[in-house]
Amino acid sequence: MNAIKSISYIFKRVNSHKMKISAKIENSLYEHKAYVKTHNSIRELAIPGKSSGFGSAVNGGELLFLAMATCFCNDVYREANKQNIRISKVIVEASGEFGEVGSPGFNIGYQAKIEGDASDEKLIELINHTDKVSEIQNTLRSGVNVVLNL
Repeated sequence: MNAIKSISYIFKRVNSHKMKISAKIENSLYEHKAYVKTHNSIRELAIPGKSSGFGSAVNGGELLFLAMATCFCNDVYREANKQNIRISKVIVEASGEFGEVGSPGFNIGYQAKIEGDASDEKLIELINHTDKVSEIQNTLRSGVNVVLNL
């Protein structure tokens, strides 16, 4: 009986860290709205529409690399806090290439510079550690399956 309670407790604890995240685009002639949502918190992002009237002025590749940079930036602060390191500045640049229509991206990578109240050695260790726990980077590295739901 104790084993069942332990397994149940572990299952609940693991699921308590789950974040439900989504993004939504609403587009029509000269109207473009972008929303992101985590749990029940919805925020509208200022992303302009194309000057031609339909579509987004920002492409998906740009947003993918922004997601990588944003994830790493936020994770640096999170991981630094765990180590009692105060970070004063984070610069992250992510990039990659795309070829023919329908082909996946390649040569994807990023670089990061951080400033804080720790030695250069500690800051480099923090960068390397953060790279290992950044969820967007790890999602891309795992080659996760994407499904179209009709």
